[in-house]
Amino acid sequence: MFARIVALPLFVILMGIGAGIMLIPAAHAASLGQMQVARSFLYASVLVFGFVLLLAITFNGHAFKSTARSHLLTLVAALTVYPAILAVPFYEAVQDTTFVNAWFEMVSSLTTTGATVYDNPGRLGGSLHLWRATVGWMGGFLMWVAAAAIFAPLNLGGFEVRSSGRKGGYMTQFAEQNEPSERLVRVAAKLLPIYTTLTAVLWIGLVIAGDSGLVALIHAMSTLSTSGISPIGGTYAAESGIWGEALILLFLVFSISRITFSRGLVDEDRGRLLDDVELRLGLAIVVVVPAFLFLRHFLLVLTEQSAVGVTAASQALWGGLFTVASFLTTAGWESRYWLGAADWSGLATPGLILVGLALVGGGIATTAGGVKLLRIYALMRHSERELEKLVHPHSVGGAGQEERRIRRHGAYLAWIFFLIFALSVAGVLVALSLTGIQFENALVLSVAALSTTGPLAEIGAEAPISFAGVTTAAKVILAMAMVLGRLEALVIIALFNPDFWRK
Repeated sequence: MFARIVALPLFVILMGIGAGIMLIPAAHAASLGQMQVARSFLYASVLVFGFVLLLAITFNGHAFKSTARSHLLTLVAALTVYPAILAVPFYEAVQDTTFVNAWFEMVSSLTTTGATVYDNPGRLGGSLHLWRATVGWMGGFLMWVAAAAIFAPLNLGGFEVRSSGRKGGYMTQFAEQNEPSERLVRVAAKLLPIYTTLTAVLWIGLVIAGDSGLVALIHAMSTLSTSGISPIGGTYAAESGIWGEALILLFLVFSISRITFSRGLVDEDRGRLLDDVELRLGLAIVVVVPAFLFLRHFLLVLTEQSAVGVTAASQALWGGLFTVASFLTTAGWESRYWLGAADWSGLATPGLILVGLALVGGGIATTAGGVKLLRIYALMRHSERELEKLVHPHSVGGAGQEERRIRRHGAYLAWIFFLIFALSVAGVLVALSLTGIQFENALVLSVAALSTTGPLAEIGAEAPISFAGVTTAAKVILAMAMVLGRLEALVIIALFNPDFWRK
């Protein structure tokens, strides 16, 4: 039975999973007596499952050739067409909304962006927020599996930086011994217990810290998937307070380094955690940026002779630390003390720092978006070497073969991706400007969509930007930008490679 299910096309399997998880909000709504919401999800689950059953019967006995190309196409369809299926029960449950809004919401959730057209969290019931968080959680796990089973063997998704000097895939031995469908099953079977256990542990921790069960569950799923979805508007309104933020900060490390959860899946990921360059660079950013915001205040104190309170100082330091780490991992959580940290720093536009952090992003093969830390590291090492050659033209760069590969081919490919990412931001910005959005707002929305950091729209600009206030055309553009940011432009470009389609 299991072998027959695995033999089905990947998109059909995703439809079956979608039908199954629709029962979660249906059961939750039924327990609260919200029968209209429960029926919407239950009927949609039965309908989708029936359609999946018909497809399974139709495809029974057909041998499908599983290729990396087909899986890449499935990922594109999973982030564009699949949300339309997931939007059906959401649309029926909300009632007073448009299907485009429901589709936008599902695209945002599945790509772990967390952007929402419902500015008032109270407009949606707890079951609908649970559905958004569940879809986001599933989207985060999909990216975990896709990174290890699809992107890594093809040298995409950031893996090209370290394997640029190597012929063949990043997981050469693993790829040769397994077909793409077998890799998906093996990777999913290994990562699902880890992903689920981490979510459950954070959920229990947030409940102990003071959050209600539903809020803690949604925040836990949104932290591991870096979607930033919340039923109460964010962590700053949570009952768990600073202890809840501390727990979330601890679990954000899984969005900085893939070695924290996927050690052994990739040959090169067998070293010590502290030796991971992404983790060290991410921790350095998390320490340096809040320290800059914190210490800048003392420069103003020396010039203006203003008073410094110990409590205000500690709160400002924590607010900067948590918010910086959150936006670096593209989760987009705002600390309850961020406004104090922003006022403490004395910067006129502190949101621009968060825009830059979202552009940097987290680690490769994680749920975080952005340019990714490994690419930033490659460019940094290349710049360091170039400066060294200016001082000592005949010097020889050392640090081993891998470091030399990263400085040369890795930095070259990282720079190409950075340019493509910048052109993507410019293209989305121009497209949004044509719909009537002002330049500054269009810039923040473009970065928020391409870096999959939806909450950036609320805090990145001088004034909060509402996704509900943009036109339908702008919503479609932003949804496509979210898909592009989630899959990355190199994956889309790979689909246009003639060699990729050649038998």
